[in-house]
Amino acid sequence: MFDLNEEHRRVQAVARGVAAAVEPFADEADEYTEVHPKVRDLLRESGLVRHVVPAAFGGASEVLDPLTIAVVREALMGSSAHADSMFGMQGVGSYSLSVGGSEELKQQWLPLVASLDAIAGLALTEPDVGSDLRAVSTRAVLDGDELVVDGRKSFITNGGAADFYCTLVREDDGWSMVLVPADTPGVRAEQGSDLIAPHILGELTFDGVRVPVGNRLGEPGKAFSLMLQTLAVFRVTVAASAVGLAQAALEESLAHAQSRQQFGKPLIELGAVSQKLAQSWTDVEAARAFVYRAAALAQADPLGHLDYSSMAKVHATEAAAAVVDRSMQTMGRFGLVRGSKIERLYRNARPLRVYEGATEVLLDSLARRMSKKGLR
Repeated sequence: MFDLNEEHRRVQAVARGVAAAVEPFADEADEYTEVHPKVRDLLRESGLVRHVVPAAFGGASEVLDPLTIAVVREALMGSSAHADSMFGMQGVGSYSLSVGGSEELKQQWLPLVASLDAIAGLALTEPDVGSDLRAVSTRAVLDGDELVVDGRKSFITNGGAADFYCTLVREDDGWSMVLVPADTPGVRAEQGSDLIAPHILGELTFDGVRVPVGNRLGEPGKAFSLMLQTLAVFRVTVAASAVGLAQAALEESLAHAQSRQQFGKPLIELGAVSQKLAQSWTDVEAARAFVYRAAALAQADPLGHLDYSSMAKVHATEAAAAVVDRSMQTMGRFGLVRGSKIERLYRNARPLRVYEGATEVLLDSLARRMSKKGLR
């Protein structure tokens, strides 16, 4: 099994403290489709968001550590998907800036990201474009010392709440990433779809939006390298969120099985129930060990170990779906009650298998890699 070092355990303890503070109002927070002020305050006071920003700009370390980010997301997701998303998206939304932005742009925005005084967003998908990001139609055209951005982005996390969006665009024959401040003339945000697991979600329109050419992140036409680096660092942390959710579901069903009496004895003494719980415990621990190991590999060489991050994401999110389903079954009719924690966990588990790489897309990519390069 993989063990955390002293610093990881220290950060984990802080994250668990935040999760415990959010727990009494987690139901409320997870229904929010805008930034929940108390969650924001708790995260700000904890300093946890500093772990997704480089030290030179107010962060906690010179190089972002996926394992540190993973243990934070695991702890937060066990309490609140809203808290997990707010923390995680500060990193996902700003990483292209951290890697590809000018010194001036990083100094302007990253300290605000670290302190949660600016909310970050990543604008990739479009109404007709999901996993196949090479098909995006939003364009940026160079006009003197400015880039003019036109297009529409859809299903954007933090859409309407973010202070800036790192935006994927077509530029000439390639794809570029451009930082667009939310208050730039021509940017319009509308509330997105009403999801089964409520979420800060928006539809963005860019209508003749002009930003300085210095807002381009990385090399012109080569944005996919920035996206790959983002995925290499943060995909495995989604897997950690799944572990935290599965752990919370298991704890809910175990407590129920120990206290609920049926046929003259606790539910846990019924073989079929106890075996489901034991299988879930096994799944949670196996997923956690895989995620921690993959996150440690990502720290050493994120791009070189992206396959392991993808495998961890598939394994942990699918395991979480199975664990929360077994947990609801263990709790019987009590698991079906709207507004219960297990019902909220059940809804929150479902999106994990879709965003930052749907299971089917990741397995297809892994199969091609396995066929081409073998297993080592």
